[in-house]
Amino acid sequence: MTRIISGAAGGTPLAAVPGSLTRPTTDRVKEALFSRLDAFDVLNGARVLDLYAGSGALGVESGSRGALAVDLVECDAKASGVCQRNADLINGVLGRKAVTVHRSRVEPFLDRAGVNAAWDLVFLDPPYPLEEAGLSAVLEKLSAHLAPGAVVVVERSSRSPEPGWPGGMTKFAEKKYGETRLWFAEPFVPDAIAPGDLAEDTGPGPLGAGEPSAEA
Repeated sequence: MTRIISGAAGGTPLAAVPGSLTRPTTDRVKEALFSRLDAFDVLNGARVLDLYAGSGALGVESGSRGALAVDLVECDAKASGVCQRNADLINGVLGRKAVTVHRSRVEPFLDRAGVNAAWDLVFLDPPYPLEEAGLSAVLEKLSAHLAPGAVVVVERSSRSPEPGWPGGMTKFAEKKYGETRLWFAEPFVPDAIAPGDLAEDTGPGPLGAGEPSAEA
C-alpha cells in the first residue's frame, strides 16, 4: 500500500493505479529521496512538476511537505483518474487547491507552458518503453522551464543508461536503490564551478546528506 510518508497528511493511504500500467516508486526509495530533498531545503514553498505522474504519489508527497503548487501530468485515463483522487485527498487536508492534475502527454504539456512557467522541483519517472532519445527531448523542453536553483529528479531502472542532459541542465548527483536509480540535475549556470566526476552519493551542497542508508 502506497502512503504519504510525512507532512500535513503523513500516514494517509493513497489510491494506486490498477494493474501494471505504471511503476510506482517504492516507499523505501521515496523516503530516501525526500530525505535528500528536505536536506536541500527545496520543498517548502516550491512549485513542483510531476511528469509521467502515475498515481501522483511524488507530487502529492511534495504537497504534504509544504510545496506551494504541484502539477501532475499523466496521459493515461485510469492513471490520471487516480491522480485526481489523490489530489483531491491532499487538497482536502490542506484546505486549498495545492495539487492540479493535467491529463496530457508530457511533450505537449511542456510545449503549451508559457514562457514564464518555471518550476523549482521536477520529477520524471518515464515508462520503460520511452527511448533515451525521447527522454532527452523532454529534458531539452523542460530546461526552458526551470527556476534558478531548481532540482530535477529522473527515476529509471538501475540498468538504464544515464539520461542525455541538454545544454541547459547539469547532473550533480546520482544514487542507486536496488533496481531503481535516481539522477539529480540542476540548471546549467555559465562560469559556475563544474561538479566534476561525482561519486554516486556525492554532490554540491547538502543534497548528499541526511538520508537513510539504502544500498542494494
